[in-house]
Amino acid sequence: MSFTQRIIFLSILLCSLQIQVKAQKVLQATNDMMGGFSGGRPAAKKGNDSLQLRDKNADSITIYYKLYNSNDIKKMDTSINDFFVHYPLPYTHYNLGNLGAASKSYLTNNIQNAGLDLGFHAYDVYNFTLEQTPFYQTTRPFTELGYLIGGKGEQLIEVKHTQNKKQQLNFAFDYRFSNSPGNVKNQSANVNNMRMTAHFQSKRKRYESFFTMISNKAASSENGGLIKSDLLDSLSLGNPYELDTRLGVSGMTFKNPFNTSISTGTTYKDNIFLLKQTYDVGQKDSIVKDTVTTYMFYPRLRFQNEIKYKTSQFLFNDQNPDSVRYQDYFNFTLPAGKKMTFQDNWKVLNDEFSLISYPQKNNSNQFLQLATGYINYTANFPNQSGWSNYDLYAFAVYKNKTRNQFWDMLASGKLYINGYHSGDYEAKVYLSRILNTKGNYMKLSFQNYNRTPSANLLGRTQFPIIGLTGIKKENTIDLMGVIGNYKSAWLAQVNYQLINNYNYFSNGYQANTYGGAISYLRIQAEQKLKLSSHWNWYNQLNVQLVDQSSPIHVPLLLTRQRLAFEGNFYKNLNLSTGLELIYHTSYKADGYMPFTGQFYTQNNYTLTNRPIANAFLHFMIKRLKAYIRLENLNTLIPTSEKLGPSYNFSAQNYPTNSLWFRVGIWWNFIN
Repeated sequence: MSFTQRIIFLSILLCSLQIQVKAQKVLQATNDMMGGFSGGRPAAKKGNDSLQLRDKNADSITIYYKLYNSNDIKKMDTSINDFFVHYPLPYTHYNLGNLGAASKSYLTNNIQNAGLDLGFHAYDVYNFTLEQTPFYQTTRPFTELGYLIGGKGEQLIEVKHTQNKKQQLNFAFDYRFSNSPGNVKNQSANVNNMRMTAHFQSKRKRYESFFTMISNKAASSENGGLIKSDLLDSLSLGNPYELDTRLGVSGMTFKNPFNTSISTGTTYKDNIFLLKQTYDVGQKDSIVKDTVTTYMFYPRLRFQNEIKYKTSQFLFNDQNPDSVRYQDYFNFTLPAGKKMTFQDNWKVLNDEFSLISYPQKNNSNQFLQLATGYINYTANFPNQSGWSNYDLYAFAVYKNKTRNQFWDMLASGKLYINGYHSGDYEAKVYLSRILNTKGNYMKLSFQNYNRTPSANLLGRTQFPIIGLTGIKKENTIDLMGVIGNYKSAWLAQVNYQLINNYNYFSNGYQANTYGGAISYLRIQAEQKLKLSSHWNWYNQLNVQLVDQSSPIHVPLLLTRQRLAFEGNFYKNLNLSTGLELIYHTSYKADGYMPFTGQFYTQNNYTLTNRPIANAFLHFMIKRLKAYIRLENLNTLIPTSEKLGPSYNFSAQNYPTNSLWFRVGIWWNFIN
């Protein structure tokens, strides 16, 4: 589907949604709405009566949402001081030159889940995920449109819509499209994300269902890095596009923001379908007041079934492979008489059944869940034998959040009983406490994971990866402690990990296991300092310590500092403007192998960058948010012996953008 067709499709979809709104009734008061969305909390519904009072929400909107598998009610984020609320890539991540390219975190992010992992994660940060899927409840239809344009034709489009057809039924739609032709040759990337959700609860609150459909597609040209990156500061026209890259045919590259075709590069797709259904047994009640009947229901036992189906495709294709370049730059010999194409196709079906008991009828945040599930895996590799297997697992969860909201405790355990990942397990204990009315809080957690190496590390892939010769399960112990204050927006966090049998890539093809134990310590601090009535200083700091002999390489220090002039002016103008600095210390950044899609450990190149300097002007007028940013001001200072090259790099031979200008608007509508 072309870009123009996408815009037409979205316009028709939004129009159809608006037509369905014309007969919508206003929902009941906010406390009743929250009850109807609690997934077990006492809920109420008013009966039919000609003398009902006018709803106080009739001229405004009340909108809440819950994330998948969470009981915590959240509100929409209306802040404007942090651009990364809307930008898909957080400041803790870097990409290989432009939005949509392969990405990795500056922080350690070893996989922390048992069971199947396919092993391709270079584009995960751009995806819509099930864990971050919101299920809304709103008194009126809500729509938000966003559009951002940046240098070299970069663009980002976002569409969000949610509405309640009745109190019992809510549906929502999210769409995000990004396209970036890039700052150098053969670097174009585009990402498509779509998510549809529906949430239904019966009038008497016994039955509830959740439906989700998620589609993600990331397509990125792979250029393998610059051939001569040292020429960046001596270009005749000052344009990095003059330099040749290791992969791709320069004459076939078009700097067209509407071109989404990839001739040499990676395409990752995944589709997720979820149907979750619950039926409650409990106590009914009702209250009659002023001829209005309020029905109430207190669940005591819940039957829950959850079916998930996921398809994934990982593809690398080079339509014009150059055998000399592959040999010279990547030490890879092209297969004789074969196209340069690698493709993995996976299908995963998961069926899970749970029993959930609520000891206290009026506290849905105290429960015991016992569950079992079955997973079936099917892998298909073109021109190669496929693979299939299964897993049988069981888990238990106990949660208790006190009615005064001060204490919150969760303990859970999951064990793979039979099947390919037999013996894998997850164990978690979480405890939090609000210490006083000033907003101080503390959080403590313990987690232990025992997991089988990822599928591609074991050689279950068509990609040219040399798999592990034996299976040694990776085991991680994770301890975390946090203290902070909700009102003052500060926190201090300590995270310690002990990792045994760490799995990684020792080069772009070779999977490996580190035999010893790895100790990792991360200290994080965040604080907002009010310097005056309008000047604020936002300080975010991460310090990381890891065994020097280990294959985990991360910067010692990662920090983001923002100095902002902020306030509300002229009644409707909410303003935040200032300077942002992002900096990390030198470290041996991972290399990247374009045609296996893997970041790998290397010891020959040290990445030393200047601090990234961005100037920003963010403002909000009623329901319109605007972001104006001039980024990478650090590239305006010429190369010098003291400051180093004017260009920053994300990996060896992969320069980041030069001076970059972005303008974005997000506008929401209440219908």
